[in-house]
Amino acid sequence: VCRGKRYKKEVLEVQYRGKNIDDVLGMTVTEAIQFFRSSAGSVKVANKLKVLDDVGLGYIRLGQPATSLSGGEAQRIKLAAHLSAPESGHTLFVFDEPTTGLHFDDIAKLISCFHALIEAGNSVVIIEHNLDVVKCADHVIDLGPDAGDEGGSVVGVGTPEQLAANPASHTGRFLRPYLQLRKR
Repeated sequence: VCRGKRYKKEVLEVQYRGKNIDDVLGMTVTEAIQFFRSSAGSVKVANKLKVLDDVGLGYIRLGQPATSLSGGEAQRIKLAAHLSAPESGHTLFVFDEPTTGLHFDDIAKLISCFHALIEAGNSVVIIEHNLDVVKCADHVIDLGPDAGDEGGSVVGVGTPEQLAANPASHTGRFLRPYLQLRKR
């Protein structure tokens, strides 16, 4: 009856600008932004979707089941929801390795979103190994010295620069070149 489209024939006959619901749900966020932005009556929809693109989720499909999202993708959807809501400030956000699997361009977008949260009066705590994120932190708590049973102790605390100067910090050692690039 539905021919794998999840909808009855009558539902699929309803179209908006040549697309039915199955076509729209098959679009990526980026494709949907373009589709809705090109019509004056649906710019509001495009603007809502833009926030998902801003957090690096332009590649997901609108109809993608929530159960198929990774933990990082789910965190970024929550982030997008907060960014699109009226600013309230005074909220603590905790992210657990939100950059896992992201392209470096999407990581840059995500960092911009973190800055937007902070500028709105919120606090952001990020558990992260990605040095592009660590170098942007106001304050770092480095746990180690190694992973698993060999870790869990505080190795260093302070700004990224202070951590880079700490000889006991493996993170600091790898962070040094990132900070030198930032100074140029």
